[in-house]
Amino acid sequence: RKAVLLLAMLSVIVGMFTACSNKKSDDGRTTFTVGFDAEFPPYGYKDDSGEYVGFDLDLAQEVCERNGWNLVKQPIDWDSKDMELESGNIDCIWNGFTMNGREDQYTWTDPYMDNSQVIVVKKDSGINTLADLAGKVVEVQKESAAETALNDEEHADLTASFAQLLSVGEYNTAFMDLESGAVDAVAIDIGVAQFQIEGKEDQYQILDETISSEQYAVGFFLGNTALRDEVQSTLLEMVEDSTFAEISNQYFGYDVCTLGK
Repeated sequence: RKAVLLLAMLSVIVGMFTACSNKKSDDGRTTFTVGFDAEFPPYGYKDDSGEYVGFDLDLAQEVCERNGWNLVKQPIDWDSKDMELESGNIDCIWNGFTMNGREDQYTWTDPYMDNSQVIVVKKDSGINTLADLAGKVVEVQKESAAETALNDEEHADLTASFAQLLSVGEYNTAFMDLESGAVDAVAIDIGVAQFQIEGKEDQYQILDETISSEQYAVGFFLGNTALRDEVQSTLLEMVEDSTFAEISNQYFGYDVCTLGK
């Protein structure tokens, strides 16, 4: 009888742990695959040890741990992000992903941070305002929010004043072009700009005037509200217990969160 009682107690304990580890996983999900641009620090990139790291990946890792999922970090060609999502190769796009202008193309979480599009130039370039970009060569990442902003009607006059507006595959190339003098300026997200010029503030500057402001959110396949709701609910828990702020401080030095505020 003691043995039967002990087995019963062990069964209850195992059941409790199983329930905890499968929190919010009634759909049987065991993995969560995040599609991201591996050349977009600080949101997603490869560190010196060859590991994929970043602000958004750390948020995703915490979401997975709380839901009993295994995080799969899936670097993607940014131009192919929609195909990756539609085919089911990834569960979401989470990588400094701008929702503005794309509201009807994906099922989104609420935005979790604000972001501005800015211009980075060399300190000795003589460029101090957006007007100073007239006759200059400006570079952006292809399919980026900066490219979208500079090509919209609101900025038509500004863009028309450039000698050229060039696009490249990723921002590391853009900054190499800026360093070599191949281009005069880079239009870029402010978070990425700050990361890129950290420790080089004596060489580069971010113009005070911004091009535009936007919001970042997690994008899911249109109609996938169930998974979106699970992720958003977990993010809100992380905001409430300050885990979101802790992760943010590691990358930005302050709490960037706008979710639930």
